[in-house]
Amino acid sequence: MTTGAPSAPLASTSGGSRQIVVEKRTFVQGRPAAYSVAGAGMPVVLLHGWALAHHTYRDVITSIAQQGCRVIAPAMPGFGGTHEIPERDFSIAGYARWVADLLDALEVTEPVVVVGHSFGGGVAIRFAHDHSDRVRSMVLVNSVGGSSWRKGHVLRSIAERPLWDWGLHFPGDIWPLRQARRVLPVIAEDFLPNLVRNPRAIIKVANLARRADLRSELEALREVGKPITILWAARDGIIPRESFEALCVAAGVQGTVVEGSHSWLLADPVQFGEVITNDMNIAKLARDLEQKVPPKRRRGLRRVETLIGATNDGKPGPANP
Repeated sequence: MTTGAPSAPLASTSGGSRQIVVEKRTFVQGRPAAYSVAGAGMPVVLLHGWALAHHTYRDVITSIAQQGCRVIAPAMPGFGGTHEIPERDFSIAGYARWVADLLDALEVTEPVVVVGHSFGGGVAIRFAHDHSDRVRSMVLVNSVGGSSWRKGHVLRSIAERPLWDWGLHFPGDIWPLRQARRVLPVIAEDFLPNLVRNPRAIIKVANLARRADLRSELEALREVGKPITILWAARDGIIPRESFEALCVAAGVQGTVVEGSHSWLLADPVQFGEVITNDMNIAKLARDLEQKVPPKRRRGLRRVETLIGATNDGKPGPANP
């Protein structure tokens, strides 16, 4: 159940038909939560990256909504005005439970496509694993969870990567200048208020994200045939290529490498929409088939969705070895 008056709707025109992104508030687990919503149709949940929130992804929301989807983009606990998770539940599994409870609060009962960027990708993996019946398919974008990092010629756990090494790569996520002009304003809209309002949450979630190893969860999702797409940008120094490849191996999929850095979808949300068009179309096709079939005969249609995705020629190119 949503409460309170929503803020003024925000028009976005990043290509295609004009979309309205509306910011709302509700209560999840008895605590205040903020989220944005746009579009109509197949439900898509968009989970943001570390230290950001739903405002940063406004044009990404629009890009997905234009494809005939209802996009729900929450500010996850600790960010964007959403209350923190209690200490006893502070884990990626705790964040995943929060997402499930958010869908309950918003009365979303049908399976969703979950799209997760960076830390949000880690939450998406655990949500799909722990609440499999609530997830139609998953798109991971420069996601945490691969837990692999190369130091010299040695492959190590990413938890061993020092924080200063992560910090060295953050400037590279912003430049070149043409991209910085686009990315800095949208990141600052959420990052700076989060830093002022709750610096403790930023530090806690950073440590949670950098230690995340979700390969076993992906292996379990592979066993049940859950459709998974994994995207990574060639200039991403925050999530190393070794971590991306570990995710692909665990999920049993051939990942897709795009041009850009860690926040490429914020720099070019239109391109992001184009890259995931095939994934959205496959999910909508499976959804349409389900709605035409009586409930007792729907078993196996999710598997059909997986097979369609594996054989469709319109999917973006595979990762380079």
